[in-house]
Amino acid sequence: QVQLVESGGGLVQPGGSLRLSCVVSGSIFSLYAMGWYRQAPGKQRETVARVAPGGTTTYADSVKGRFTISRDNAKNTVYLQMNSLKPEDTAVYYCNADPMDLRKKAYWGQGTQVTVSS
Repeated sequence: QVQLVESGGGLVQPGGSLRLSCVVSGSIFSLYAMGWYRQAPGKQRETVARVAPGGTTTYADSVKGRFTISRDNAKNTVYLQMNSLKPEDTAVYYCNADPMDLRKKAYWGQGTQVTVSS
């Protein structure tokens, strides 16, 4: 049974920082691309950042230079370091494990709320 458990969300002032973590149970972690997505009220879920099994990273233009995704294969954990947070970053953030193979299942975490407000 594969489970993704996010943590690290919360309330932060504009300009502040948060680090999200996502721990993946099961033996899939090192083989899957890992990603962070977010969904704000009334909006579609969007990709924030992804990291391939080999470590290649991609970012949404809106977070480039402010957010950093990383993975620790020994700990089955993916992180999202978020700096210089803005009110428009407010959303529920979801962790995703992507097998990069349509024949296999992708997995999602339950989400963690990030609120940027003064």
